[in-house]
Amino acid sequence: MDVRTGQAPAMLTREAFGERFRAPYADPMFDAVSDALAQIEEVAWQAYARGRKSPLTQRAGAGFADPDFELSSEWLATRQRLLQAQAAWARPDSPARVLLICGASRNDGTCPGEMSKSFRLLRLMREVFEHAEIQTDVLDLSLLASEYGRRIHPCKGCVSTAMPLCNWPCSCYPNYALNQANDWMAEIYERWTAAHAIVIVTPVYWYQSPSPLKLMIDRLVCADGGNPDPTRTAGKDPAQAKALELAGWDYPKHLAGRVYGLVVHGDVAGVESSRRELSDWLDWMGLIDAGAQARLDRFIGYYESYARSHEVLDRDAAIQEEVRNVARAVVQAVRGMRGGKLQVPRPGSPPPRPK
Repeated sequence: MDVRTGQAPAMLTREAFGERFRAPYADPMFDAVSDALAQIEEVAWQAYARGRKSPLTQRAGAGFADPDFELSSEWLATRQRLLQAQAAWARPDSPARVLLICGASRNDGTCPGEMSKSFRLLRLMREVFEHAEIQTDVLDLSLLASEYGRRIHPCKGCVSTAMPLCNWPCSCYPNYALNQANDWMAEIYERWTAAHAIVIVTPVYWYQSPSPLKLMIDRLVCADGGNPDPTRTAGKDPAQAKALELAGWDYPKHLAGRVYGLVVHGDVAGVESSRRELSDWLDWMGLIDAGAQARLDRFIGYYESYARSHEVLDRDAAIQEEVRNVARAVVQAVRGMRGGKLQVPRPGSPPPRPK
């Protein structure tokens, strides 16, 4: 199988590496520990030069095609948490749980100095879920912009080489050689897996989803067809992955069967297209929409001043009630799903174009 190469640049020189390593420590406060930083820089250079992506590994163990293959200890720990979350999700006696996702990039701890309207709308829905005795888990993606060291690294597009090269959960990170560690997605995968319902509340930024939300969406590609056993492809061997896909891949949908709701808001344009795109994405992954009432797009302060947008939301009782109705629709769908009255639509035969 032909694997195309030739795009990757050469490795950094020692000098260029040092400049990038020292850039975060430009604050004069670090001058007092410059010798210690120089020692750490040299260790980091050695790790980079040797490509020490996963310095902490262990045997894959039972349940893998090659139990003796060395896998990242962090990846194995994340996988184990996902297995436990999925088992709890499937138990009929486990408490119903909803993951509420705030897709806005701002909060009052970021440069704007003001909370997002998305977070205010999310709180309205949270009250409905708590009144219905459904556990809530709030995932505020604006923390990427306001918390120290909080990161979601970009998707590397492994699936475009071959689906089995994309692991569930993602194994591209951590990559210690490239200082790509402390990836929030390891936790986010577990929170998605544990939820019986997903509700996303997001604004529109330039006709599209905000960048934190898009980062999470891209990294969830492994939930739709991802390979739960990296030993079958010797880790990240593209030729083996291509051969495995062409031999027949079942594209497992790891998050199928969860209910979803959407609230998309804006001030000028893009709410309908953004809502449709998010719905299409969630549908594709096998999630179940909670009905037309659970997919809401609205303008808040259409062509009005940004400065008064929160005041406009204060006065807009209709959208506040519509947002609560999204939550109510999701509550009914979750109860129906868990009570066996709402089933995932399944075709009577295998899809003619599996992917």
